[in-house]
Amino acid sequence: MLTRLTASIICFAGFSLWTTAALSGERIWDNELRRYVTEQDFKYEEFMTEEEALKHALPKSKRIRRELIRLTQEKKELIEQRIGWKFPEESFEVYIGETGDKIDGYAMIHNTIGKYKPMTYMVGVDAEGTCQDVELLVFRDAKGSEVRTKRFNSQYEGKNVSDPIRINKDIINISGATMSVRSMSAGVKRVLVLLDEFYLKPAGLGSDTLEARRAERGFFSLLFGK
Repeated sequence: MLTRLTASIICFAGFSLWTTAALSGERIWDNELRRYVTEQDFKYEEFMTEEEALKHALPKSKRIRRELIRLTQEKKELIEQRIGWKFPEESFEVYIGETGDKIDGYAMIHNTIGKYKPMTYMVGVDAEGTCQDVELLVFRDAKGSEVRTKRFNSQYEGKNVSDPIRINKDIINISGATMSVRSMSAGVKRVLVLLDEFYLKPAGLGSDTLEARRAERGFFSLLFGK
């Protein structure tokens, strides 16, 4: 079974009506099914434990420590502005992989709403802020669990905080699993922004540094050509 997982619910544009109805116990009409959904429509599938996912996310680390990051209201609003949607959480757990005195990377477990219920997945990021791995741990919805496949989630590998990470931008959708794809994409983006704000920027490796380097390269290209 999974350990230390928070049953967090993410309310953002497109999901808020479904989430409100589900939490209040109201009946939910599904346009695809053309009827109200019932508990029998949902399934609980556990694909990987937290410990197994960490081996994928931080495979070379000699030790893994866990930290809790807390968001001030100012920092929370900044992150919400950067990712483009609001979320209720005010703290997150971060796993930090280390070998000797060197940080190998980071991993975070997130819970975001698919179509009706939350799914749980881990996002692995290297020390420079590039996504290395995404693993679906638990799926609770009626459909959309195809996001667990490497054929799909390998699209996130190589993405950094500057990438859109959006359907029809840089992520190819899965027919019949659009809500799951949107949810996972939003969660990956949030992980990258959180790590950028709390770890990479303080270490001089964040998006502000990358943007400065791009601007500098662009300036010298204008002066001297490529």
